[in-house]
Amino acid sequence: MDNEETYDHYNIEVGNDTVQTLVTNSPGMVDSWIAKIERIHRRRLNRLVIGLDIEWRPNFRRGQSNPVALLQLCVGRRCLIFQILHAPNFPDSLTQFLGDGNYTFVGAGVYKDAERLASELDVDVTTCVELGDLAVEASGGDRRMKNAGLKGLAREFLEMDLEKPREVQLSKWDARWLTLDQVQYACTDAFVSFEIGRVLEAWK
Repeated sequence: MDNEETYDHYNIEVGNDTVQTLVTNSPGMVDSWIAKIERIHRRRLNRLVIGLDIEWRPNFRRGQSNPVALLQLCVGRRCLIFQILHAPNFPDSLTQFLGDGNYTFVGAGVYKDAERLASELDVDVTTCVELGDLAVEASGGDRRMKNAGLKGLAREFLEMDLEKPREVQLSKWDARWLTLDQVQYACTDAFVSFEIGRVLEAWK
C-alpha cells in the first residue's frame, strides 16, 4: 500500500453553497483541519453540529465485508474527507474530536456509521443524533420522515433536490485517488447532513 501522505483541496458546489473540501490521508492535515474548526467556532463549541458520513467499497459477494474507506465530516462550509485505508494511522486528534461529548454528530444512518467506526477502528462517536428521528419531531410526528433518507430529508427541510448517482454510490471508495465525482458525492452527503442538523437544531 502506498502510504505517502497527500492532500488535495477542492471547492465543491452544493446547491447555492461552496464547500471548502480537504481530501487527505495525512494525520497532520487532519490535526490542522480540526484545530481550524475549533478555532473558528470557539464561541459555540458547546453546540457544535457536525455532519458525519462514511463510505466503503460495495460488498458484491455474500459474506463479504469491506472495511470503512472514508470518513467525511462537515462543519459549516468546511468538509474533511479522510482516506482511512491509505493513512499511516488514525490521528489522536480525530479520536478526541469524535469522542467529545459537547459535539453533536448528525447523519442519516449515523448510529450504524458510528457502530462501524467503533467495531473496525475502536473509535467512539460519543454524541450522535439520527436525522430521521429529528425530522419526525420537527414534522409533528410524521413517521414517514424516519425512513426518508438523506434525499427525502433534503427535499423536505432544505428544498434541495439531492442527486445521488448510483454509479458513484457503488464506486471504488478505497481507491488511492478519488475522482471528482466521488469527492462531490462524499462532500455533499456530509454537508447536507450538517445543514439539516443545523436547521433542525440538533444540539438541543
